Amino acid sequence: MKNKKLSKIILYAVLAAVILVMAGCGNTEKTADPGIADGTYVASFTTDSSMFHVNEANRDKGILTVKDGKMTIHVSLQSKKIVNLYPGLAEDAEKEGAELLEPTTDKVVYSDGYEDEVYGFDIPVPALDEEFDVALIGTHGNWYDHKVVVSDPVEGDDIQAVINGGPEEGSNASNAVSDGEHTIEVTLEGGTGRATVESPAVIRKTGEEIIAVITWSSPYYDYMIVDGQKYEPVNTEGNSVFEIPVASLDSPLEVVADTTAMSEPHEIEYTLRFDSSSIK
Repeated sequence: MKNKKLSKIILYAVLAAVILVMAGCGNTEKTADPGIADGTYVASFTTDSSMFHVNEANRDKGILTVKDGKMTIHVSLQSKKIVNLYPGLAEDAEKEGAELLEPTTDKVVYSDGYEDEVYGFDIPVPALDEEFDVALIGTHGNWYDHKVVVSDPVEGDDIQAVINGGPEEGSNASNAVSDGEHTIEVTLEGGTGRATVESPAVIRKTGEEIIAVITWSSPYYDYMIVDGQKYEPVNTEGNSVFEIPVASLDSPLEVVADTTAMSEPHEIEYTLRFDSSSIK
């Protein structure tokens, strides 16, 4: 009798141990396969915004690190005007306890040898060749949602070597315009559709910099935000006129313009497009 009871106790103990082992296996955390071997790569980092993109010195390239199945890309931005990023939506970035991405200070070297310090960020990458959400906050204190894509990884850690060793990519604004003053056709999208800007607009190139003179159809715009930088009107009478930098022609330039025409000031998002074929 005692032997039977002892056998049952042993059996129950074994079953309990098996159940615990199986439960532990079920809770084992698995890392998704990124489809690329661990290592360091130069990869393309493209966004839906001309306000948020890789510094022109690096031509949309960043350093992608893959370790233990997880991917992170380091990108150097245009300036120090974007102060934090968040891997997700803006509404979540503003919640208490949200873990924001802090900037690093990066040195970039332009084609003419000029060196500058800008902010860079290490951004988690959930998957290659697929859009994912990244929110940003600039020096003006507002969060904005953006979509980004990481693609075309090339093994290595030298961005300039990949750029200089690969085929020529699309030219930026500076390459498409000679020094001096020109006119260019410009279109405006966004808002209610009632506001317009004067076209053609005047653009001025000095060295690597291009400035566009934007004249609104209203006198009530009191500032514009381009690439996180706030610009005041250059006139005091008549319709609002601004001088803003243009990083790329034939691609959307996202701007924010604040209007005082309503009962309270409102920031409105617009998109400007400059047609390089119309330059005179």
